[in-house]
Amino acid sequence: MDYATQADMVSVFGEREVVMLTDRSLLGTIDATVLADALSLASDEIDAYLDGRYALPLPNVPRLLTRICCDITRYRLSGGDAQETEPSRNRYKDSIKMLEAVKRGDLTLGLDPAQQEVPTRGAVQINNGTRTFSRDTLADY
Repeated sequence: MDYATQADMVSVFGEREVVMLTDRSLLGTIDATVLADALSLASDEIDAYLDGRYALPLPNVPRLLTRICCDITRYRLSGGDAQETEPSRNRYKDSIKMLEAVKRGDLTLGLDPAQQEVPTRGAVQINNGTRTFSRDTLADY
């Protein structure tokens, strides 16, 4: 399952940049095949981090993974005429750090291991328990 689409890439980076990254034939258009292959490879890279923590394929794609997939795809497509830039390299490195945090369990995708969405809204429940020290327990001191 791919975590991002051509429309996601255009939304994040703009059509001009996606054309520059994918147009191997110099037709001035997005090469859908090149982009689809790159998105698929980026999704495979993401799956390598998620496997073992989540059952794959995920039932839905969290927005965080869509952004990470776009950043990885952009980085992987750079080279040749589309020069790798410092911002794209930094976004890639940040994406990998986030995936490592997900793998360790330090960052959540909003899914529990049973693939049910974790509620993000609700009340916090606090249980104070019983007091250890009170006037009665400290009366002799």
